[in-house]
Amino acid sequence: MRKPMIIGAMLIFGVAFALTTGAERPAAQGPAGAGAAEAVQENTRSLNPANWIKKQPQDSVDEPEHRSELEKKLTPSLQARGLLGANTTATDTCATFTMLEGCLAALHASHSLGLEFNCLRSSLTGVHTSEDVSACKVDDEGQAHSLAAAIHLLKADANAKQAAKDAEQQAKDDLKAAGE
Repeated sequence: MRKPMIIGAMLIFGVAFALTTGAERPAAQGPAGAGAAEAVQENTRSLNPANWIKKQPQDSVDEPEHRSELEKKLTPSLQARGLLGANTTATDTCATFTMLEGCLAALHASHSLGLEFNCLRSSLTGVHTSEDVSACKVDDEGQAHSLAAAIHLLKADANAKQAAKDAEQQAKDDLKAAGE
């Protein structure tokens, strides 16, 4: 009598277990049938924590289209303040710089400290252009320096850190004034 009761209980337990595990599999695959597409779109929460952070698309100053527009806007004001020559443009002057803000900071630093811009540009970018930099104190290795290090290299008696900080702030102000 006990043996058939144990077998019956095991059979009921086995059937119940099979039905519950079988019911979970389709639910994990998502909804099916009419209206399934809407249900999927409503529940699009990702389990990846990196996707929980909202990312705002930002227009970078250094994207080619945006950069050329900014350079065109900046050229007249830089020429008016004496940072650029009358026949030069920001596009030509900043061609070797990867960041427009770095170029503007170099222009401000060279103007305020009386440094030759071509020397400062060569020291900052590590690129020796066709301009004559033979009178400059630049590394022969072509190594790029920070703005403060380049200022110190070219004018040792200047307060390089403060001059670099001031020039970088002026560059940010120029970009803000130009609409960035």
